[in-house]
Amino acid sequence: MNTTETLFNRLLPTLPEGKITNIYIGLYWTAVFAEVDGEIRCGLAATVGDDSHHYTTEPSVDRAGHLTELSSRELAEFVHSSVLPEVSIGLATVNALLPRQPEMWVDLHSKQVLAKLGAGKNVAMVGHFPFVPELRSKVGNLWVLEQNPQDGDLPASAAAEIIPQADVVAITAMTLLNRTFDDLIAMCRPGVPTLIIGPTTPLSPVMFEMGATILSGAIVENPEAVLRGLSQGANFHQLRQMGVRLVSMTTEPLLLEKS
Repeated sequence: MNTTETLFNRLLPTLPEGKITNIYIGLYWTAVFAEVDGEIRCGLAATVGDDSHHYTTEPSVDRAGHLTELSSRELAEFVHSSVLPEVSIGLATVNALLPRQPEMWVDLHSKQVLAKLGAGKNVAMVGHFPFVPELRSKVGNLWVLEQNPQDGDLPASAAAEIIPQADVVAITAMTLLNRTFDDLIAMCRPGVPTLIIGPTTPLSPVMFEMGATILSGAIVENPEAVLRGLSQGANFHQLRQMGVRLVSMTTEPLLLEKS
């Protein structure tokens, strides 16, 4: 069993029951809304498309139109699906249901954490984030590994060579959706600060058991506004302004102390 499967097998039993109230698959983000302990919560995950079903009679989401009839546990189990859009739904459900631990949250963007930890060091980042140009000037050396490389990026195939050399590693939570997380985190040297970053990141201590050091994710504080934005094609920059809070958490608080 690979690490990603083990992660989800450990993560799902920690979830409380919730009533699924709405599901929205947007251009960039999939959102699941659930009522948990009398509160409407929203979980996000990147939308992963699957063009193979676009012109066929075979559905890309098998129970589209009836998903809110499923229990929260059944919907969370979509993380094990072989169909990519369903995996996005499953992980968004996980993020909606996860027990919240605000006492562990620090209001720090992942770029701030990386700038501090990466000063004068080699940083490997899996996934090209918008703040890459800004970060390059603040760390010793930045390697960006990307499946669709932009100028200055390295191809994802270089991961096995690059990641073991890094003093700090940041891995996009997209890797939980495309099943590459387990291989990538296994390449990190022991003791190297390893961040899982992006709104898809499950903010759960279970992630620390799997080798993560810091989790930098998102909390939706205004579900109604976020749903309205998603339904009109908002990207994440826009969603942040509508009521999404960026937080980081760790079991090693010194790593997140503001300079």
